[in-house]
Amino acid sequence: MSYPKSASATEPRQTRRGGRPRNDERESEILRVVTALLTERGYDGVTFEEVARRAGASKPTLYRRWKSKRDMVIAALKAGPAGREGPDDIDTGSLRGDLIALCRRLVTTMRSTDGQTALLLLQAGLEDPELCEEIERAVGPTGARLPTSVVDAAIRRGELPATADPFAFEEVAGAVLLLRRLNGLDTGDAYLEALVDSILIPALRAETTRPTQLPAGIFSGRPSAHSTTTSEGRP
Repeated sequence: MSYPKSASATEPRQTRRGGRPRNDERESEILRVVTALLTERGYDGVTFEEVARRAGASKPTLYRRWKSKRDMVIAALKAGPAGREGPDDIDTGSLRGDLIALCRRLVTTMRSTDGQTALLLLQAGLEDPELCEEIERAVGPTGARLPTSVVDAAIRRGELPATADPFAFEEVAGAVLLLRRLNGLDTGDAYLEALVDSILIPALRAETTRPTQLPAGIFSGRPSAHSTTTSEGRP
């Protein structure tokens, strides 16, 4: 008497990928270790060796999940401090509304971690501009930058001149909100509205007649290196 062959006998076997199956709970534990290291030691203090030691994991396990320290840090931010629900795009229909929404988003991002970690990440971004780029790309706009879409929409509505540059927002908003966060000062809606109405909008609307492009804002990730000389060449 013959029996029908099983599916495993009649169908070609699928090649099994090497390594153990991914464990989401275990990965979350590792990412919490990464976040703790960021808080304690900053970006430079995060190493595969230390994460492996603290998490009780092997370095090969970490490298199977993340190709670089940058990837591992971004994953930790996305899972914790930079995690956010809701759409990424900012479009309230007005420049004022968009700026307030961006400031609120940045406050939320900063509140989700301690001020020291936010400062350390900013410093890391200054040393590694690609880290800033990857964070914005991976977790969505953090509120530290003024998206091109917001500027373009404001120009189309006639709220900003065609020469508008994001420098004023990126140099002022993030730095001020971080400083207030570090000192435990109010960043509620009343403050954000005052910041937008009295500082950010006037600065963005100012026509620039400079012959060269404005420098990058500190939160843009690509500020110029510090110079010890003045424009006249004196120290």
